[in-house]
Amino acid sequence: MEIRRVAVIGSGQMGVGVAQVTARAGYETVLVKMTDGPVEAGKQKIAKALQRDVEKQRCTEDELKDTLGRLECTNRIHDLGECDLVIESIIEDMDEKKRLFARLEDIVREGGIFATNTSTLSVTALAEATRRPARVIGLHFFNPAPVMKLVEIVPTLRTDAAVIGAAHAFVAKLKKTGVLVRDFTGFVVNRLLTPYMVDAIRTLQEGLGSISALDSAMQLGANHPLGPLALADFIGLDIVFHMASNLFEEYREPRLTPPPLLRRLVLAGYLGRKSGKGFYDYSTTPPTPNDWLVGTPS
Repeated sequence: MEIRRVAVIGSGQMGVGVAQVTARAGYETVLVKMTDGPVEAGKQKIAKALQRDVEKQRCTEDELKDTLGRLECTNRIHDLGECDLVIESIIEDMDEKKRLFARLEDIVREGGIFATNTSTLSVTALAEATRRPARVIGLHFFNPAPVMKLVEIVPTLRTDAAVIGAAHAFVAKLKKTGVLVRDFTGFVVNRLLTPYMVDAIRTLQEGLGSISALDSAMQLGANHPLGPLALADFIGLDIVFHMASNLFEEYREPRLTPPPLLRRLVLAGYLGRKSGKGFYDYSTTPPTPNDWLVGTPS
């Protein structure tokens, strides 16, 4: 089976990034905005990102124009009838995703594939809530999608072999590496990464060191490009909280429970880079560690 026309539902940072990647790879792409605001906002963000690539000589003007020419923006899911692949990238909430797929079943053509970009929720649970479980698969992109080279390909026990093959071919055409993983909460990357970030937050909470000390230790001692607290800020502390909660629900390991400090930061709206404050204050350059959060040593 060949994928020609792709829909990406959700115009947040991840959805916009995935749409940029698919359109640039040559796919006719429909970006669906599910929230209020200008429909063309996502396309404008992609245009700006591609213009920066042109300035850095990573993209030509012709490639920019061709990519934007393949990109359509809408707020009507009824425009997706002829799509071969629909990738949902909406809020990380199972009920919301199930409701979306239920609406799509009567719109998207019979042979269309439904893919979810979930990072921790069960692809099987989502697939079994549809009338086409054999045509549901997980395609987990990483943020920022135009830069990160990995896509976790997550079939369920009932995903058709032809759908798995089409997913591999699709990811390869995006010039990314597809890794086939089993449908267990967290898949591979977040199953390993989330406990690491949660342990770092718990370590900070216990006063073993300051924010900058913990991040510097892992950057310089383990050669990580970002420390775990800066990484959590980058991902979004609300997302880290939900990932940890979902992992605990699946595995019931006490160390996976979100630490009280993480819970309070989320309740206070300190969500990291996207809110301007988290473990770091992003109103300064460079960002300032908020060591006052737990009174850790300077």
